[in-house]
Amino acid sequence: MITNNIRKSILHMVHYSKSSHVGTCLSIVDILYVLYFEKLNIDPLQPLMSHRDKFILSKGHGGAALYATLAERGFFPKEHLDQYYVNNGMLPGHLDMEAVPGIEASAGSLGHGLSIGVGMAVANRQSGNPGEVFVLLGDGECNEGSVWEAVMLAATLQLKNLTVIIDYNKLQSFGWTNEVIDQSNMAERWRSFGWETYEIDGHNLAEIRDVLSIEQTKPKAVIAHSIKGKGVSFMENKLEWHYKSPNGDELKIAYDELGDFL
Repeated sequence: MITNNIRKSILHMVHYSKSSHVGTCLSIVDILYVLYFEKLNIDPLQPLMSHRDKFILSKGHGGAALYATLAERGFFPKEHLDQYYVNNGMLPGHLDMEAVPGIEASAGSLGHGLSIGVGMAVANRQSGNPGEVFVLLGDGECNEGSVWEAVMLAATLQLKNLTVIIDYNKLQSFGWTNEVIDQSNMAERWRSFGWETYEIDGHNLAEIRDVLSIEQTKPKAVIAHSIKGKGVSFMENKLEWHYKSPNGDELKIAYDELGDFL
């Protein structure tokens, strides 16, 4: 399965570079797979074609997942993944839109991706460009006030060419999201701001595919319930894997669980 290939690439990258954020990367793989292999109107051979759909990974610390997905989709050679988060490497730990083709916006500081996406959606509508804009936010990132400024503007402008997906894995860097700021009413919040709002299993490919296919009349918010560290049993729902990288023994166990697909 392609999703397992992406997960194994992520594990290799964070092990090789001894970097963090493997948990958040693994939780969004299935969403990225449906977007990049089934939904987005993109062409790896023409990454800047004018009418392309655009995707922004606002939670830029999950950059390893997007790099791995872009490499799997053919935007650049997989060998470049060894350049992730190492001295003088070409792939920074947080997303850099100038590093490789296919990255629409740099990201690192949380809470800015949706504002960028709103601007892109407005520009497309005003110019008659049929391209759609997709933004992926972290649930912890929704603590940022700037997110809600963009939410209000998008609803006011009725941007039906804009979709937000919230990676609702319920863990953030310092604990469970509801212990930091209660977000148990996540869907109700987005709906109250005037967005079409849906809740899905963020690892069920059919549900992801179906919700992204729903025709919309205003901005769409998808609350994707997910599991931090999804796919590796000893990482799933474990806060320590927000900042930890697997050692050699842990990498082998993780590879064995995912199977021999690379």
